[in-house]
Amino acid sequence: QDPMDFEWSYWIEWGREHILWLLTGHLLVSQVSRLLVEKYKPWCLMIYGMAACWLLLGIKGFAVILLHATISFAVAQFQLSLLTWLCSLILLSTLRIPAVEEAKRKWYDTENEYYLLLFTVSVRCLFCTSFSLEYCWHGPAQKSSHSFLWMLAYVFYYPTFHNGPLMNFDEFSKQMRRKEAFSVKTNLGILIVGIIRIFFWWCLAELMIHLMYIHALYSSVPPLEAASYWALGGLALAQVLFFYVKYLVLYGVPALLLQMDGLKPPALPCCVSLMHSFTKMWRLVITAFQTVYYRYMAV
Repeated sequence: QDPMDFEWSYWIEWGREHILWLLTGHLLVSQVSRLLVEKYKPWCLMIYGMAACWLLLGIKGFAVILLHATISFAVAQFQLSLLTWLCSLILLSTLRIPAVEEAKRKWYDTENEYYLLLFTVSVRCLFCTSFSLEYCWHGPAQKSSHSFLWMLAYVFYYPTFHNGPLMNFDEFSKQMRRKEAFSVKTNLGILIVGIIRIFFWWCLAELMIHLMYIHALYSSVPPLEAASYWALGGLALAQVLFFYVKYLVLYGVPALLLQMDGLKPPALPCCVSLMHSFTKMWRLVITAFQTVYYRYMAV
């Protein structure tokens, strides 16, 4: 197996050990609440998300995310978009303060646990920013639907908690409030088809990791210097194709759970072979914050 793709190895390891089981728990809570207490579904999922966060990141990690959400909500009360952006950037910058980094590392036994907190806080910052901007842009009549409780329901929604994808607050709240007919048979069909698709994508990604060694080749200078331009072009195409398949899995799982919750998930990445410009890929796959940290760790 090619061990050089940190992102794939990292999330697959966490998925097998913890996250997949917590997502299964979310699915059970969601389906039971939709069946019995549809009106209180957002709050049931919020409580579950908080409990999952506490279990995986500990009370201190949970407190950090709650503190960021509270500060973002407080700053949003000024209804100034510029102030919201400044607040988000300042909160993100605290992750790079050496004293804060060292203090957070001491909370956990392994580096992987610390990195999970780092990635989660980064993605939660995007969600806090989305909520705060929506709060700034809406009039007084709509402020009741932008309460702190709704912000917590949005920030602690577990399928998108650690790695995205990003869903803006307005879409989330509208769809969560929407009442629709619930059919166990229909949802079961969606679940089975979705699991088959994700399993196929996962098998394809694992085959690429075990047979192609794309990232290992990129990490070694002599093979790259000896390769022809055509070979380098093929290697570059293979890497972006693996990136595409990887995110079909990493975003496909939360997208399936969003469907099961009665929400419309963001579109999955488009195949890079069909694009004439890579710009669209980055618009569909929100990984800017994670990419910075993965490169930092690789160095």
